[in-house]
Amino acid sequence: MKGHDLINSTLPDELILEILRNLDSKSTRDACSLVCRRWLTLDRFSRDTIRIGASGSPDALVHLLARRFPNVTNVYIDERLSVSLPVDFGRRRNASHSSPSWLRLHFVSERSEVGASESDSYCISDAGLTAVADGFSKLEKLSLIWCSNATSAGLRSLAEKCRFLKSLDLQGCYVGDQGLVAIGKYCKQLEVLNLRFCEGLTDTGLVELALGCGKTLKWLGVAACAKITDISLEAVGSHCRSLETLSLDSEFVQNEGVLAVAKGCSLLKNLSLQCINVTDEALTAVGVFCLSLESLALFSFQRFTDKSLCAIGKGCKKLKSLMLSDCYFLSDKGLEAVAAGCSELAHLEVNGCHNIGTYGLESIGRSCMRLKELALLYCQKVGDEALSEIGKGCKYLEALHLVDCSIIGDDAIYSIATGCRNLKRLHIRRCYEVGSMGIIAVGNNCKYLTDLSIRFCDRVGDEALVAIGQGCPFLRHLNVSGCHQIGDNGIIAIARGCPQLSYLDVSVLQNLRDIALAEVGEGCPLLKDIVLSHCRQITDVGLDHLVKRCKLLESCHMVYCPGITSAGVATVISVCTNMKKVLIEKAKVSERTQRRAGSVISYLCVDL
Repeated sequence: MKGHDLINSTLPDELILEILRNLDSKSTRDACSLVCRRWLTLDRFSRDTIRIGASGSPDALVHLLARRFPNVTNVYIDERLSVSLPVDFGRRRNASHSSPSWLRLHFVSERSEVGASESDSYCISDAGLTAVADGFSKLEKLSLIWCSNATSAGLRSLAEKCRFLKSLDLQGCYVGDQGLVAIGKYCKQLEVLNLRFCEGLTDTGLVELALGCGKTLKWLGVAACAKITDISLEAVGSHCRSLETLSLDSEFVQNEGVLAVAKGCSLLKNLSLQCINVTDEALTAVGVFCLSLESLALFSFQRFTDKSLCAIGKGCKKLKSLMLSDCYFLSDKGLEAVAAGCSELAHLEVNGCHNIGTYGLESIGRSCMRLKELALLYCQKVGDEALSEIGKGCKYLEALHLVDCSIIGDDAIYSIATGCRNLKRLHIRRCYEVGSMGIIAVGNNCKYLTDLSIRFCDRVGDEALVAIGQGCPFLRHLNVSGCHQIGDNGIIAIARGCPQLSYLDVSVLQNLRDIALAEVGEGCPLLKDIVLSHCRQITDVGLDHLVKRCKLLESCHMVYCPGITSAGVATVISVCTNMKKVLIEKAKVSERTQRRAGSVISYLCVDL
């Protein structure tokens, strides 16, 4: 009722604050804060998180935000992202210290690498970190991603004033040992520390941190730190008894460091190793001492053999997730040991382990009945019999990913479909023995399927998608890129049977015509993303039918579609008010269309 405020006169501050906290997006909350002065004040005092990219004056921006939002506990600063500031910001720098209410942050694109002088103007400095410390005394989480101008001095000032800090991400920062020493000295509640690509650190800093706040540390990530050696990990093993997660990527760490962590951190639950100099001796110790281990990821050319996996299978009975990537010396014997000992395994990924074949996966199917997700990538020795056992034994399987598995065919997919009726996600890429029969079985049996990707499976035809359209009404994501036998009939069946579809990739389908796009527009009103690139028979007519009915469309890729002209591009821009990204040849974008697109659409003009 005009002139009557039925909300502010009735609801207390606490209830309005609770409503603001439950809004689904930052933009919605920003809009609500502009309703009235009371809501603006409440919003300022209730915000607990801010995210900042790079700008021309990042230090001044931090000062401004600190004055506006005094109760922030989480600050994320990522200098790979740029920020557009109001034009007035630069003119008001020397004016009043009051915070302009019109400040608008907008992430526009991922910045490319630039020269040193230009980079400096976009990087937060120690003065900015001091502003964070002064303005956000309740800070609990701080993320500084690639903040190359931050030094130990700034980190020290922050540590002295933000003593409630629990999580610190220094990825790509060049802070030295003294900054880490200060964190250990003052931040006695620190639980999470990410030191990926912190090239300025040595053992001195990490050892002192472990001595200072090791009792509370639960998560530690170290990668590409050339001066971090076994000495640091020995300190972690001695003083970080509560450590639950270790992610380690290093060419310089040997067995001694991992052995120390395994023996000293008995509560370890998650371990990720990419260390070319670590051998069976270290991983065997993990199997002996880390009995609470739930997740293990082993990457790239490691010298682990089946002896390691046998130790894991024997000792780590709580293991739920196992990822093996490019571990060339592991074979079916090691996977059989894991299957026999780790019956709670729910996630398994085997990537490029060329000595693991059908027998090892059969063991998983017989013993790991709680398996929910299986990914087989570049597994040339895994055949249909392996997935037949998975289908028989793993009734709770929800996701299957197959990439370049050359001897897996329809029989395997049929076994999965008939045995794993709870399947929700099926991703198959370049498995050339998989044809329509397997996908038809999925349509006939897996009614809860929400995500189907069968990229470059050129034996799959329209009849397969007809079965999916008839049997999978909850499908939201479909990718049939490069499936040359699929045409209008298959996509029309999807359009008529899958009204919840939000993502569709039909790129490189040479037989797809405008009639299919018109049906998609009619039957899939929730569509947000579509990829039409290299569809040579699609024209402006089909595009017009699509965009006029799919009101929620946010991205459209349509490069190398000769039937789409500048008029079609203009139609997309003018009709789709939610559009964020259009990928098209530059020659097809008129100056008027480009002006109309403005900054809402990323990468509008692309030369491919």
